[in-house]
Amino acid sequence: MRLGLRLLFAFFLINGLAAFFVLRVFMVEIKPSVRKVTEDTLVETAYLLAALASDDMANGSLAASPSTSRFARHVQAVAEQPVQIWIWDTRKAALDLRVTVTNTQGRVLFDSAGQDVGADYSRWRNISRTLRGEYGARTTRDVADDDATSVMYVSAPIQAGGQVVGVLTVSKAARAVQNIIDSSEQKMLRGGVLFLLLSAGVGFAITWWLVVQVRKLRSYAQHVQGPTLHEGDGRQPAPAAPPVPEVPGELGDLALAMDSMRRRLEGRDYIEGYVRALTHELKSPVAAIRGAGELLQDELPAADRQLFAQQVMDQSQRLQNLVDQLMQLTQLEQRPPLAALRPTTSLRDCAELALHQLQATAVQKGIHLTLQGNDSAGAWDAQLVQLAISNLIANALDFSPGGSQVVVQLAPHRVTVQDSGPGVPEGLMHKLGERFFTTPRPNGERSGTGLGLSIVLRIMQLHGGQLHFANTHPGLRASLDFPVSH
Repeated sequence: MRLGLRLLFAFFLINGLAAFFVLRVFMVEIKPSVRKVTEDTLVETAYLLAALASDDMANGSLAASPSTSRFARHVQAVAEQPVQIWIWDTRKAALDLRVTVTNTQGRVLFDSAGQDVGADYSRWRNISRTLRGEYGARTTRDVADDDATSVMYVSAPIQAGGQVVGVLTVSKAARAVQNIIDSSEQKMLRGGVLFLLLSAGVGFAITWWLVVQVRKLRSYAQHVQGPTLHEGDGRQPAPAAPPVPEVPGELGDLALAMDSMRRRLEGRDYIEGYVRALTHELKSPVAAIRGAGELLQDELPAADRQLFAQQVMDQSQRLQNLVDQLMQLTQLEQRPPLAALRPTTSLRDCAELALHQLQATAVQKGIHLTLQGNDSAGAWDAQLVQLAISNLIANALDFSPGGSQVVVQLAPHRVTVQDSGPGVPEGLMHKLGERFFTTPRPNGERSGTGLGLSIVLRIMQLHGGQLHFANTHPGLRASLDFPVSH
């Protein structure tokens, strides 16, 4: 299950349980609370009416003529009075309070409903307790199995001359307040449903926000887990590392920690890759130097001693070249892309400086260097452009036979170096520019370091340009294509 679904499910579960228990408590408490309030009102009403009935009870008019006594007439008039009252949002169309008066023997003298006059109420709990001076109240169902038919009875003593002369009882059917209870329950249910819907909206919003932040971190992790500049083959420029996602709180701390880990891993991969490649390249010259050194410890003819000494010098020079170019490439690979420069660098100037630098080597090998084409200028680093052209010319000199020529051709935003060597097998063309990759020279030796073209490739990456190779039969053509603007 996805993280978002888990969070949303957990949010709904917690809120659902909380809403259920809260609503459950309120629903359970509504009916008792309403009945408590109703009973409290009935108590006050009973004691008030008992005080009003005390005069008629004392002079005997209530017992002699219950329906015509002053108290009875007033109660009947109120009971028969039509009403149209709105209590908040509940409509009341009739007065449903029932009043009964009993004597000290529990015999009913007056009943506002006109039903139980003369009945014996002495056995009812509310009557007997009131006559004993206690609080008398009861709730009785008209239908034993139907709580909706419950009637609440509250009694108060009728006193005259400090003596209890009767009991007045007020009663109210539960159905009279059931509408209020039902209305309250419906409101609470609607409120509960609304609360759940709002909670669902808030939960969805929070979950979505959190999932979006986590997805930013996941996307960032997926981008940085791919090959870095130092892990690939170097043929394509490594994409820039994505920016650290801006997420708040602990997620932001996690993003920064991931970025720090990425930088450390890149540095480790860079070092490990170089160590492996450098170790491989050092094996041959170190072994040759060691072998020549061991032989030089013995008594050798002068010619052999000169041969092995020259071998030591040659391999030492190869190691020196390797170290120099390795340091040069390392500096270039750690260098960020070039900032905007003014378009003042001339390709002809750079090519002429490179040719002048390698002219002595070309003369020693009997190779003629030629510069052709028209000049162009651009926003490039002159020193790096010269270094790139020098490395291409040096590579061409290594593979060109004596008596041939190396042609440097200039074109708008392009420099091409053409040699007359054997070229490169098509199956190995894609490997040109990889660190430490070399092909045999025409004399069968592998005297190169395999870093010259890597340096050229990195220089073109820094400029946003491209390095291309093509076999020309005979020879190999290497082209530097610079961007129009940088």
